[in-house]
Amino acid sequence: MSPHALPPRHYDLEQDFYTLTEAGIEPNGFLPDGAPLQLLPDPYYGPLEELVKNLPSLLEDRSIRYRVHQLPVLNVSGLKTPPEWRRAYVILTFLAHGYIWGGDNAAEALPPQITIPLLRVSARLDLPPVATYASTCLWNYSSSSDDLTRLDSLQALHTFTGTEDESWFYTVSVAMEAQGANIIPIMLRALKAVKRRDYGTITYALEQLSVCIRKIHALLGRMYEKCSPMVFYYHIRPFLAGSKNMAAAGLPRGVLYDEGDGQGQWLQLRGGSNGQSSLIQFLDIVLGVEHKTNGNSSPDKMAGGGEKEPTFHQEVRAYMPAEHRRFLEDVSRMGSIRDVTMLPGDAPEQEKVREAFRAATEALTEFRNKHLEIVTRYIIIPSRRPPMDRSNLRVGLAGAPVGRPIEDKERGELTGTGGTALLPFLKQVRDETREAGCMRTPP
Repeated sequence: MSPHALPPRHYDLEQDFYTLTEAGIEPNGFLPDGAPLQLLPDPYYGPLEELVKNLPSLLEDRSIRYRVHQLPVLNVSGLKTPPEWRRAYVILTFLAHGYIWGGDNAAEALPPQITIPLLRVSARLDLPPVATYASTCLWNYSSSSDDLTRLDSLQALHTFTGTEDESWFYTVSVAMEAQGANIIPIMLRALKAVKRRDYGTITYALEQLSVCIRKIHALLGRMYEKCSPMVFYYHIRPFLAGSKNMAAAGLPRGVLYDEGDGQGQWLQLRGGSNGQSSLIQFLDIVLGVEHKTNGNSSPDKMAGGGEKEPTFHQEVRAYMPAEHRRFLEDVSRMGSIRDVTMLPGDAPEQEKVREAFRAATEALTEFRNKHLEIVTRYIIIPSRRPPMDRSNLRVGLAGAPVGRPIEDKERGELTGTGGTALLPFLKQVRDETREAGCMRTPP
């Protein structure tokens, strides 16, 4: 369901009439029902299609900015269906990031040729005008199979580099999302069963959740098969960076979204990140995992008005498709499975629930350990090793390798494409997941 078609109210997930389709959750979970469009049907948008098709070569020969300036400023009124709006968003965010990071220095301003249609499309979809998990993964794949968990059958529609490594990086996430689709209704039934103290339903759901998380874990572990850490770090990762916390990369004010005629605004936005996955946040919510860090510095850092900053997990919901964001808000109001594990009593059925709950939180903790392992292999280690073959390495900002834009080498701090302080943030997220499984039941 298109975000702009949603009724202006929240659905009550505890009522029998509620269906996941009404909430924008499709048979493939948070992936769309049906493959994303591979081409906008109106030939009016041919210039955009041509640019995104040739984006890797335009970045390679450094002509992307010149070619963008040759574009007309296109009107988005010809976009008719939700898949068309989504495809336009994919195209424009890829072109925007290619423009920003595709030169010797980061571009501080996006020209009207990108800004005007991108702002209109983003407003229609209720998404920020920046590359997100939705535009790089959820809406950016094709498949030769009906089974989207078959990773070898998936292919990314668009990449910055034209490499199999980059396509594999995106489609691993697509397969993980598809793998998690069937657990969503199972866990919703378990949440409804909490009030009825239906321990059998809850235990079954938690056991299925552990199985599901282990399968998602296994898919994440396949990242090594076709995505080289050095290719990812030096060629792919820089293009995913946003404009938040990017002063060291040449964007101290973020990016100016120039609409022409003196109109425009400076925006600081997070880049595309797997932290924007609605599936992973759904798993946290149903298990009662609480995340406190804002992903920038201390969890207790106050905003200018004296209030705590929103946590990273709260903030990135604005980077999710609107219907998924609202769905997570609805699920949050239902409580969590952890609530029932904290009830007093030592009946056998209660102990089975607690055992299944501990197993599920342990599985999610191990998944996050795998994420830390991958971050170490794909970011930490390559950051300390210059590429062996510099002749084939495209040079980036200020003559440094293209990995340079998202690191502050002077401070020695590594940040994620979403703008977070990388290792401290991920370790805290892992520890908070483990803590959820440490139940302290009353006597």
